[in-house]
Amino acid sequence: MGKKLQLDFQNIKSCLIDKALILALGLMIVVIIIIEPSFLQWRVLKDVLTQSSVKLIVALGLMFPLLLGGTDLSGGRQVGLSAVIVASMTQTATYASRFYPALPEIPVILPILISLAVVSLIGAVNGFMITKLKMAPFIATFGMSTIVYGINCLYYAQKPNNAQPIGGISDKLTFLSKYKLFGEFSLLIGIALAVAVIVWFTFNKTVYGKHLYAVGGNKEAARISGVKVDKIIISAFIIESILVGFAGILEVARTGGANSAYGVAYEFDAISACVVGGVSLSGGIGKVSGATTGVIIFTIISYGLAYIGLNPNWQLIVKGIIICAAVALDMRKNSF
Repeated sequence: MGKKLQLDFQNIKSCLIDKALILALGLMIVVIIIIEPSFLQWRVLKDVLTQSSVKLIVALGLMFPLLLGGTDLSGGRQVGLSAVIVASMTQTATYASRFYPALPEIPVILPILISLAVVSLIGAVNGFMITKLKMAPFIATFGMSTIVYGINCLYYAQKPNNAQPIGGISDKLTFLSKYKLFGEFSLLIGIALAVAVIVWFTFNKTVYGKHLYAVGGNKEAARISGVKVDKIIISAFIIESILVGFAGILEVARTGGANSAYGVAYEFDAISACVVGGVSLSGGIGKVSGATTGVIIFTIISYGLAYIGLNPNWQLIVKGIIICAAVALDMRKNSF
């Protein structure tokens, strides 16, 4: 009887630790609604879902290295680089301050493919540094973050643009944001859901997905069982880069422009959302549904704090507390 009670207590304790942050964030949402009841309106829901779309794709991308027990601190900067590359090549011919004055309007698919190719190369280099040079993911991707930002700033500052915000984006790209599904929701929401389904299928219904979880759970055991660990790691970083690069493209479509500051700290928001949703920093544990839930909750909190007029500096503090709490609880959960 005593052992059963002790076991039940341990299960309850483990469950509370597992759900504590979500419960706390849920309470924050309730407080926001109490302070500003107008937060509960249809327009706010649509805004939150639209803002969550790009963030969800970034989070799904970051899930790949996270499931391996790694991370990618260059993810946000890759969003920015992809955005600037696409924006610079998709301006209308009549726009006065064109990035490439002599460049005729070209099919939008070409800049998209170019930007994705560039970030894919960055992902491959990240994977190479981690597998072949035996660098810790944190250090390798932190260094790459600095490199990518430098490259982006150099590209962005070239003449005749001279580091001016890039505008005049073609309707052929902004269409992705302007088109409304069912006359209500941005097409970006549908694209994000489609990406989520593809990633879910990859994780749960393919051999590659099983190998990804196996490497994250126990790298040496996976290697002994015949999994090509290095290839899994390199490919995971390439896929992640493609997804965050795609998110950068969608961010241009959503905002109608770009600058070198795009994507700053996106990786931290994405990692936090993943951890809130149950993706473990230790690797091998995580679901697409959890990451999706984490992104939506995180977006509601960020949007809600701005909605009630909280000082932006306090918003940063709250976000930092959430990040620290998410990581601390993840470490605590894995101690059971």
